[in-house]
Amino acid sequence: MARILGSDAEVRFPLEQWRHLRVVAGSFDAPAGLPEAGWQPFAAPALFGPDAEGRLAEADDHWLIHRLERAVEGRLVFEGLATSCDVFIEGVLRTEHRSMFVPLVLDGAFPAGTEIALRFHALEGALKAAPRRSRWRPMMIEPNGLRYLRTTALGSMDGWTPEGRPTGPYRDIYALPRNKAGITSGDLLACDLTTDYRDGAGHVSLRLVLREGVNAQTVTLTCAGHSTALPVEASGAFSGALTLAGIAPWWPHTHGEPALHAVTLTIDGTHFDLGKTGFRRIEVDRGTDGCGFGLLVNGEPVFCRGAVWMTPDAARLPGGREDYAPLIGLARAAGMTMLRVPGVGVYESHAFFELCDEAGILVMQDVMLANFDYPQADDGFCAALEAEVSHLLASTQIHPSLALLCGGSEVFQQAAMLGAPPEDWAGPVFEEMLPRLVKAHRPDLAYVGNSPSGGALPFVVEEGIGHYFGVGAYCRPLEDARRANVRFASECLAFANVPRDPALMTRGVPRDAGADWDFADVRNHYARLLFGEAVQDDARAHAIAEATSAHVMETTLHEWRRPASPTRGALVLALSNLMPGAGWGVIDENGIPKAAYYGLKRASQPLHLGLTDEGVNGLHLHLANETGTAFEGEIQLVALREGKVVVAEGRRPVTLAPRTSISVSAFTLLGQFFDLTYAYRFGALQHDSVVARLVDRDGAVLREAFFFPDMAAIVPVPLDLSARLDRDGQGWYLDIATERVARFVGIRSPGAAMEDHRFHLAPGRIRRLRFGSSSVDAAAPHGIVSALNGLEEIVFGC
Repeated sequence: MARILGSDAEVRFPLEQWRHLRVVAGSFDAPAGLPEAGWQPFAAPALFGPDAEGRLAEADDHWLIHRLERAVEGRLVFEGLATSCDVFIEGVLRTEHRSMFVPLVLDGAFPAGTEIALRFHALEGALKAAPRRSRWRPMMIEPNGLRYLRTTALGSMDGWTPEGRPTGPYRDIYALPRNKAGITSGDLLACDLTTDYRDGAGHVSLRLVLREGVNAQTVTLTCAGHSTALPVEASGAFSGALTLAGIAPWWPHTHGEPALHAVTLTIDGTHFDLGKTGFRRIEVDRGTDGCGFGLLVNGEPVFCRGAVWMTPDAARLPGGREDYAPLIGLARAAGMTMLRVPGVGVYESHAFFELCDEAGILVMQDVMLANFDYPQADDGFCAALEAEVSHLLASTQIHPSLALLCGGSEVFQQAAMLGAPPEDWAGPVFEEMLPRLVKAHRPDLAYVGNSPSGGALPFVVEEGIGHYFGVGAYCRPLEDARRANVRFASECLAFANVPRDPALMTRGVPRDAGADWDFADVRNHYARLLFGEAVQDDARAHAIAEATSAHVMETTLHEWRRPASPTRGALVLALSNLMPGAGWGVIDENGIPKAAYYGLKRASQPLHLGLTDEGVNGLHLHLANETGTAFEGEIQLVALREGKVVVAEGRRPVTLAPRTSISVSAFTLLGQFFDLTYAYRFGALQHDSVVARLVDRDGAVLREAFFFPDMAAIVPVPLDLSARLDRDGQGWYLDIATERVARFVGIRSPGAAMEDHRFHLAPGRIRRLRFGSSSVDAAAPHGIVSALNGLEEIVFGC
């Protein structure tokens, strides 16, 4: 059911107004007898991690009590209760709730002063009582009893999530009262909305079911200023549809405007705001060989680059716009077109989807199933899962950003890797239940059974959806990104991405269970591959670590965005950290982008320029224009010796029609042979840098890409690097310039989010970078600018 926004009479019960008491597991079965002492105002983090003595919240029972200040007749809604909760009304057990992922709704009359008590059971007992036998047991998530509980895997994955399983309320608690004087949102039992976009028109339909005994004379659906009356069915439900010819469709932000249109329901003169929806059509493209996987949005192919989303705060599991907006804003600024909510996390709130709708970012949503051999023959488990997924799909019907439902994470892979036969990899949940629910509630979505899945083995990447860690955990050469024939990487490129603070470089490093290496070892492998002996320079260890992650991510995305590439998606693991330190996130736990983020950003823009080494075929330039507007300009290429002396150059006009891409040989630009990639090796290397530029008709540089035939040549030399701090009406900025090519320019400024970091800078151009968090009146930022191949350290703001 679509949520009614700004409900006419919604009464909220803020969690901080509830009293909280922690007691020994099983010591009290009802509110009567609970001690008077020890109660504290509820604080969400208290119910997740360990307490001051190191005891985990899940080891004890937790009681929360609240008294209603006003009478409520209608529905009490508990949006998220983790995980095993008994609800008492005036000391009497009203219901037992056993899913973290399904809201609890209680209907009735609750006088002022009514006491509501919530008892959250210690999870340890439920885990010990769960059946132990299964066909396989994953190492990443423990214990095995979690497969019977509808709760998150957060807190159960040693090495990359904070300790402690969530225990307590983590979403809003509110009431939807009824009013005898008229119809209110508490009278709406079902409000099912579906949208589609075809033949240049938007189509929206709605079916409304009112509470028994509530009658309505007229029901009207309004969208984008157009209205239609909904006739009543024989069942008593109201249903109807609108066709909106010529309406602006919803696009990913890279391809057009993510147009949204208000939807309103009017019942006997009372208006109900259903929010805003967008019209788009999602289709799956399997490629010419039928083995690929890609998404078409409104008939146009979209390269789905982005990241695996993790909750902004593992200690609170927040759900407000203020929690999500900074990360989603950074994702959009980086050119990301998709975020994946993985099966090891939690379902996000309406605010998350609203922000993705507005930002024009697609969402791949996993069902919260991961790795385990789930009891698919257990009726109780299946009923709970069906209720969970039905709620997810029905509650997100208005959101165009949700594009792809996935049956979970690494269930098929885990079965196959541990030797289960193919007939045991999937099962009726993934092959029957979930497709049926998508058809019933969200027929506009694409569906895939699991991530990964689709090939001869679920985890091969040359068919379907894959998790690609060839470049990454498996330490394959960078060329493997092409050799592996990746079709759609719903996870990839996991590194221990160091944060901006060198002091945190060795903290929070992820490690796979049972492995004798960690992801810092992976990063260091590629540092040695790229920079050779330079990695032994301890003074530059942090800078080299930053440069490594940034370069590998940028280079791999350039490879996958080639017009000839079969790859249609690349979601890095992960968008943000769950803990301080060098985690998988390309954004740290405080919302500050790491160097890896900027590598992705440079390779993910809708107007794209990338370079690839094609061996004896030379250097190729790859250009893409994903926007809806044609581009006219020029591509320029220059080869430099000693980072400043021009030894070869060329240019040509270029026109890119909307949503097209081309590849151009550098030989075509130069008009002659010049061994840019040093593949032929006729004599000594004549250059050390290649710079490609995409400029508009006014000569403004829009995109720049670099190629270094000898990446390891980073012995520091004088560059005549300069940096000038100033401000204008938009805030503070740095103007940076150099007389020789500066490699991996870094800006160390405490707490500052810059427009770029660990980038290359060519001579003859001033690069202006703004401080993302500054304002006109903010104090002057300060820090140091340096380059990996430069001797200078330029101090600014002091």
